[in-house]
Amino acid sequence: MPYDRTWMGYGIVGALETGGIALLVGVVVYGLLHVLARGNGWSHGKELAIAYVFSLALSAGQDLWDLFYFNMAPLQSLTLLRVKLAAVHDPDAIGLRVFFEFVGALVGVCIGWAVFSGGMKNLLESVRRS
Repeated sequence: MPYDRTWMGYGIVGALETGGIALLVGVVVYGLLHVLARGNGWSHGKELAIAYVFSLALSAGQDLWDLFYFNMAPLQSLTLLRVKLAAVHDPDAIGLRVFFEFVGALVGVCIGWAVFSGGMKNLLESVRRS
């Protein structure tokens, strides 16, 4: 998500902050998707997968693109590299931020599933029966 990151910390602190943002985005996206797809007969797996992809696109899109760009794009000049790195908040920990965004979005979507679709109730009932 292209948002202003000047307020964020560096290193593990910034990664935890982006993971928290991704968690909230995952809960909200799953909730909205569950409301929109309620009458369509979608399975829980389909809702979870689509919500996870949308959550990643919204929360981790910019960092994923920067990580891909720095690894794949040919940077022929040192000046171009400096310009691209200056536009990224904390380029030293971009991989850590992307990892925490992946995990945060996954946990957020799972929390959304447990809260909005009654998945936790169904899971606990199936455990009690066995």
